[in-house]
Amino acid sequence: MILIADGGSTKADWIAINKDKKEEFRARTLGLNPAVVPEEELHNRIINMFQLINIKDDVTEIHFYGAGCGTPKPIEILKKILESIFNNAKVFIAEDMLAAVYAATGKNPAMVCILGTGSNSCYFDGEEMQMLVPSLGYILMDEASGNYFGKKLIVDYYYGKMPKAIAQKFNEEFNLEADYIKKNIYKEPNPNMYLASFAKFMFDFKDEKYIKRIIKKGFQEFFKYRILPYDINDETKIYFIGSIAHYFRDILEKIARKNNLQITDVIQRPIDNLLEYHRNNIN
Repeated sequence: MILIADGGSTKADWIAINKDKKEEFRARTLGLNPAVVPEEELHNRIINMFQLINIKDDVTEIHFYGAGCGTPKPIEILKKILESIFNNAKVFIAEDMLAAVYAATGKNPAMVCILGTGSNSCYFDGEEMQMLVPSLGYILMDEASGNYFGKKLIVDYYYGKMPKAIAQKFNEEFNLEADYIKKNIYKEPNPNMYLASFAKFMFDFKDEKYIKRIIKKGFQEFFKYRILPYDINDETKIYFIGSIAHYFRDILEKIARKNNLQITDVIQRPIDNLLEYHRNNIN
């Protein structure tokens, strides 16, 4: 049995395939970002998914692509946890950016971007990913991501920059007590996922000028720092992965055109494409 996982900060999608590369089942756990989730919590989120635990002794390979897996230390943490649970498996861990590449373009050159709970980008030349700047995560970077917009909404609400009618709805939907917000940001696991939870508010008000304005500004910032520094042109294929890109595709495409670029496709959930890539490339 082979497990393939696309592990974001909010959720992780798992697919099990048998020796004939046929799908056995799918499962979803909470996010497994080892850069922000404590080791014990990572372990618990996996063992609490009975579908995975029921076949743990039958798993021979795990291909895990995850948020927060772009540097050695988090990879080491997650690899140790997976090996302790799936005793008979060889564990391969790579960052979610590589999963995005495989899901979007396979082995063809393209610019590939992630706009979900977090954000990132790379240029794939057909063999290797080229990343001009490493991601420093939700506090310092993650432009135009769910947590980026969540922070923007909270700050605008507190500084009185959010229109009154929208602010009232925002207050009705979320607990906006200062102590509650600070507890979730500074003391609870997954602060990036908590911040991104506020971004769903934008989906219901996407036609409001205020919401459109902050989305446009966020997307332009992403293009400025995460796309335009690469040596690309209007013929370069550009793919976006993630819910933020999916739900606000119309605005994203306008910002792309403003920068003389064109988006090739937007993929909300890459797991199906990732499965197909592995079917074609696992011996």
